[in-house]
This record gives sequence, structure tokens and C-alpha cells, in this order.
Amino acid sequence: MSIRFKTITRAVIPAAGLGTRFLPATKATPKEMLPIVDKPTIQYIVEEALASGIEDILIITGRSKRAIEDHFDRSIELELNLAEKGKNEWLEMVRSISDIRIHYIRQKEPRGLGHAILCAKQFIGNEPFAVLLGDDVVYNDEKPALRQLIDVYEKTGASVLGVQEVPHEKVSSYGIVATRGTSDPRTFAVADMVEKPPVNEAPSNMAVLGRYVITPEIFELLEHTDPGAGGEIQLTDGLRSLLKIQPVYAYNFEGRRYDVGDKQGFLEATVEYALRRPDLHDGFLKYLKEIVVK
Repeated sequence: MSIRFKTITRAVIPAAGLGTRFLPATKATPKEMLPIVDKPTIQYIVEEALASGIEDILIITGRSKRAIEDHFDRSIELELNLAEKGKNEWLEMVRSISDIRIHYIRQKEPRGLGHAILCAKQFIGNEPFAVLLGDDVVYNDEKPALRQLIDVYEKTGASVLGVQEVPHEKVSSYGIVATRGTSDPRTFAVADMVEKPPVNEAPSNMAVLGRYVITPEIFELLEHTDPGAGGEIQLTDGLRSLLKIQPVYAYNFEGRRYDVGDKQGFLEATVEYALRRPDLHDGFLKYLKEIVVK
């Protein structure tokens, strides 16, 4: 007889970071609002959550992040203008953005990802939930990365970390997991994890890349987690404590992942998303070929 676990319907998107790697653009504009082609980065994350079955989204914001709230709010003047001009397709698109059930809470001081997740405790309650980090955009036109993790949770009832292999020389930039294999070649039991280890101390090159399904026991553990790397409360440390009381799995998700918190990754995402657009593909590809020749 199969066991039925609680359904994942809520997601948390931490968006309180300062975006210093994109200064001066992010001095007055949230990094989450920087567009990939013509859509803010955070909208790709929200759309992945919705496509994965999420019904309510909590965005953890900070000061100078009002543009995120405005983006997902109604814009009566814009809607009236589009209606008067008969631009019905754009009107429907604008309205659909504001129909999403999004909630907000502020992280009043930058105390780390673990603290940001802790801010969601009252919103989540005693339910398992998803976390999507805004610096990681994942393209998969068949099954969203988060949905892949939720499928593993529905089989195991345990927390699931989204992972992919990264080059060995880059492990010091990520949370890295030590794993044991399971009967599924893409699913691993997590034995340990460490935040941004030195290259020669990394237990593997399997990195946690911005997608999580987490059981609610994490909140009590984070409340008792001391500041770690960078003097911040690290989610990785809370998950290591969770490992001591219940299983945690890692899933090597399928999809093209972009680190849009990095300039190179952001440019790659912009180019590749543009090339996937039928209205842009031919002209943009022609232009790229022309400048390569130069």
C-alpha cells in the first residue's frame, strides 16, 4: 500500500540580496527584476513554481525591493491603456501576472539564506514546502526542475535537494553534498553536505543548485543554528542538522541551469532564451553570426 504524504502547495523565493555583482544596475533596481529578454528574472522562477503545482508563493524581500511587488500587482492605468488601444494579447498577459497568489515578508537584515527561510515559518506552518533561489533559472520544456524534486518527495516523504555536477575547480562556490546511490540513478541519499568547501576538501562535485523541497522540521533547527560561513545563518548548516533526524535526498535534475547571479550566466541565459523565441530566433541568429565573423 502506497503512503500518501502532504502535498507541496507553498513555495518560498528568497529575494532580499543586494545584487552587488550587478552594480551599478542594481543600485536602484532589484537584481530579480533584471530582464532576460523581456521578462524579469524572478518571473521565470515564479512561472516554474506554478508549473510545478505550487499555489501560494512567499517572496522574502528587503529594502529597495518594492519593484518586485509592483510587478506582480495590478496596474490599472496600463490595463486601461492597453484596452483602449485594443492590445488584447498584452492586456491578458499583464492581467495574468497580477492574478498569481503572491505574498511578501521583509528580511529586515541580511543574516543569510537560513535566516531568510526562517522568516517564512508562520507562512508555511507545519507543511513541507519548496524553495527556489532567484539566481538559478532552469530551462526544461518537458518537466520543471522543481516538479522533478516534488515527484521524489511524493515517493519518499523526505526533503529533496536539487543538484547537478559542477566542474571540480568551481566546488568552492557552492554547497556540496556527499551521497550514497539508490535504485534510481538520478536520486541519491545525502550523507553529508558542506557550504563552499576548498577544492581539495570537497566530498564530491555534486552541487546544490537553487531548488529544494524541505520538511517543516527545518524551522526549529534553523532557530538553533549558529552563524556559519560569512557570519550568516546558513541553510546548509540547518540541513546538516536535519540529516541527523531524518533522511534527506539529492536529485540530479534534468534541465539547462543558468547562474543568472553571475554576469556570464546572465548573458548566456539572455542569448539562449532569445534564440528559443520564434519571433526573435532568425533575426537574432543572423546578427550573432555577423558579429562573430567580425
